[in-house]
Amino acid sequence: MKTTPNLAPPPVRPRLDEPVLESIANALRADGVCVLRAPLPPALLAGLLRHFRSIDDRSFKRAGIGREDEHQLNRSIRSDRIFWLDRDNQYVSAYLNWMEELRLGLNRHLILGLFDYECHYAYYDRGAFYKKHLDAFQGDTNRVLSTVLYLTPNWQARDGGELAIYPSVVHGEKETHTPLLTVEPRFGQMVIFLSEEFPHEVLPVQRPRYSVTGWFRVNSSLGGTVDPAS
Repeated sequence: MKTTPNLAPPPVRPRLDEPVLESIANALRADGVCVLRAPLPPALLAGLLRHFRSIDDRSFKRAGIGREDEHQLNRSIRSDRIFWLDRDNQYVSAYLNWMEELRLGLNRHLILGLFDYECHYAYYDRGAFYKKHLDAFQGDTNRVLSTVLYLTPNWQARDGGELAIYPSVVHGEKETHTPLLTVEPRFGQMVIFLSEEFPHEVLPVQRPRYSVTGWFRVNSSLGGTVDPAS
């Protein structure tokens, strides 16, 4: 009997439709934050989840806080582990292509000057958390937009791990402990928000939680030093 060879799945080429782009731009312009229920096709989400699960546990590194000389590990602030992404996997590459379309579209609609996008898988084991923080590093304005794509299948309310986003703190005002928005980490859902404006935290996780976390950056090159570095 003649057998059919196992063929690799066709490459995934998701497109960012203009109505979706406009809805993101309008939400960011009005509120600084946007939640998308399911912006990416199921095949891409499934491929990202398979890739996430295929990575050896030892390849995930403890996440730190701060950058370069300020970088440190502090499990009292965050206890997730991360794996930085590149284009070695076709599904990651397709996701990065979609984010590149988003970068170009937001620059066109909002004139943000977005220059680059970086992202990693974030793995939160049971009991992990990330206390309230800003994504933009102190004294460094190159992170402009934060994005989180959730990949945890069959999330339930008892599983925890919600993203609590707090109001922007205006100089002189008292910081509030009441979230402006709480985003459930449902499979396929994405949240985008201004990195420098909104303190946020990941609430304690009761079952393993998967996501793709990333940042659009501006070019803050200075004195012959290119940032973002190639």
